[in-house]
Amino acid sequence: MRAAVLERPGEPLVTVTLPDPTPGPGQLLLTVGACGVCRTDLHLRDREIPATKLPITLGHQIVARTEDGRRVGVPWLGWTDGTCRYCASERENLCVNARFTGRDIDGGYAELTTADERYCLPLPDELSDQQAAPLLCGGLIGYRALRFTNDATNLGLYGFGSAAHMICQVAAYQGRSVFAFTKPRDQRTQSFAKQLGAVWAGGSDEQPPEQLDAAIIFASAGELIPVALRTLSPGGTVVCAGIHMSDIPSFPYEDLWHERSIRSVANLTRQDGEEFLALAPKIPVRTTVTTYSLDHAEQALADLRAGAFEGSAVILPATD
Repeated sequence: MRAAVLERPGEPLVTVTLPDPTPGPGQLLLTVGACGVCRTDLHLRDREIPATKLPITLGHQIVARTEDGRRVGVPWLGWTDGTCRYCASERENLCVNARFTGRDIDGGYAELTTADERYCLPLPDELSDQQAAPLLCGGLIGYRALRFTNDATNLGLYGFGSAAHMICQVAAYQGRSVFAFTKPRDQRTQSFAKQLGAVWAGGSDEQPPEQLDAAIIFASAGELIPVALRTLSPGGTVVCAGIHMSDIPSFPYEDLWHERSIRSVANLTRQDGEEFLALAPKIPVRTTVTTYSLDHAEQALADLRAGAFEGSAVILPATD
């Protein structure tokens, strides 16, 4: 099979031919139809998150078919021990021995892969492979972050990329008012946000026209946390949805006072996946997708780094 492999962090992905993978106990052999490109893949490639094995095949938003023809989705959380105190308390996303797809386990930038059957999620028929792939990380992590905002009516989304463009649709469907924050003067993305249901869109250096009940930070920029805190009404929450974030600068206690809070989101659970994948076709969530062949996986990461596309990027291994 062919795969786009990270051999050394900080260097470009290399497309190579590898032996077909052999599934182990409890695993499925999967033929990859599509794999979404995530900012976590970029963090691994750029040495901002350490890969635990090298070489590694990136990609953790995998849409694939089993040998008996079932279509499944494989997300970031690829294996847990099922016995630690977190797994035993329905918090498998915090499992101390968890393994993650595309970091600890070879992922979906490949024609074939294997995955633990427990973490292969059934996919709704209404979604094509290209539409389903971005839901499996940006959608799932975004959905978990959205749940942490509770009943927030005015919701801010900082960093309007893959995850935010899906969660904007979910929040609008739920009757929330979405305020989208982009890079300053990025009128193209601001217009895109309004098309997806945002009631207001502006730069991250701007104040929204109303106070927010909650804000989700999708960008990996820690300096946005104090900025977002200053937009919140009393009791509001800032939810940090990224696995990696730059350092948070100091800020006055005044910005946190009045029972404002900051919390993070770590990984996802299978329950998150089941709930979100059942909800997505009802809205329906539509992903704006730019596709790349396996040979151009490195270009997809470069374009993500540069903000060269709206929405999500998806690798289609069969198009080479």
